[in-house]
Amino acid sequence: MSEGGTFELVGVDHVQLAMPAGQEAAAETFYAGCLGLEVMAKPAVLAARGGRWFAGAHVHLHLGVDEEFRSAKKAHPALVVANLDALVEVLEAGGYPVVWDAEIPGVRRCYVADPFGNRIELIDRAP
Repeated sequence: MSEGGTFELVGVDHVQLAMPAGQEAAAETFYAGCLGLEVMAKPAVLAARGGRWFAGAHVHLHLGVDEEFRSAKKAHPALVVANLDALVEVLEAGGYPVVWDAEIPGVRRCYVADPFGNRIELIDRAP
């Protein structure tokens, strides 16, 4: 418990994933082209490092260049999707196969790897 008083975490500002250097176009193809996120401008000092920032109405994902890049095969963001089946069609048409997972009763979800092998969980928003 904090000594400084009561506090509350109120949200997640963004999630950052790693990517290899020079692969910004591949990041845009997946995150903007398939997932429908917008490419966001980075501050100049950060833009010089490479990578891309993406955002949607309720999602902010940053991809930062890691010179010793290794994909995140276990750690992952979990994105809630309205009309998951439509997104799965887009992903598979783009060459990104999904793997369905039924291990949590009542939760319809799947996983997809981004162009760099990072795991992304997609959860169907319940009606």
